[in-house]
Amino acid sequence: MATSHYLTALVLFMAFSVQAMAEVNGTWYNAHATFYGDMSGGATMQGACGYGDLFQQGYGLKTAALSMALFNNGLTCGACFEIMCVNDPQWCIPNAGTIKVTATNYCPPNYVDGSWCNPPQKHFDLSMSMFTKIAIYKAGIIPVRYRRIACVKSGGVKFQLAGNPYWLLVLVYNVGNAGDVYDVKIKGSKTGWLQMTRNWGMNWQTGANLVGQSLSFHVTTSDGRWIQFDDVVPWNWQFKQTYQGKYNL
Repeated sequence: MATSHYLTALVLFMAFSVQAMAEVNGTWYNAHATFYGDMSGGATMQGACGYGDLFQQGYGLKTAALSMALFNNGLTCGACFEIMCVNDPQWCIPNAGTIKVTATNYCPPNYVDGSWCNPPQKHFDLSMSMFTKIAIYKAGIIPVRYRRIACVKSGGVKFQLAGNPYWLLVLVYNVGNAGDVYDVKIKGSKTGWLQMTRNWGMNWQTGANLVGQSLSFHVTTSDGRWIQFDDVVPWNWQFKQTYQGKYNL
């Protein structure tokens, strides 16, 4: 990243810090939680956010599928939550504290059987590994309290490329702080800035042919912070490859 661009992003990052942290560390809310799979993880591939292999991408088992009331049509993908088991002495583990998870999937409603993921209910479907840190697995479902927290990620924001020469799909992940990306712009070395549109989850698309050009990205998260990655992808990039920026939000 060019020094001037980095300093601009850093100043804006600092300007939003107080406001964003107040939003992220806000009120606790009531919800319920269940778990899926077994202790090894089970369904940790792909999902409604498009993250793919959660272990390879650094999310592991510290993840959750969100009900419709929380998922926000995929815009909440990448957000982080702190969760505790409450008001159930039979199943809550005493003094278990809290768990911290990243939203990586969707828990769809089932209007036939009154699923916990039906709107307007707020619900987290956790990995069994995370569920059993705060409750006994035989509980099946537990009352919880949750709040949004800042995401702590190792390394820079990552960009995974897919598609074809006439349609580029970019998965943006490993995003810190707010975690959920609300806007992405792309720039080839021979173009100006182009607005990308969200395809699904955290996959963003453009119809521009950018093969043979180095790529830059301008990423904005839900709290208004943004950061620019100049030439983060080299001119000889390949589809199905992942490129990592030097910085995070």
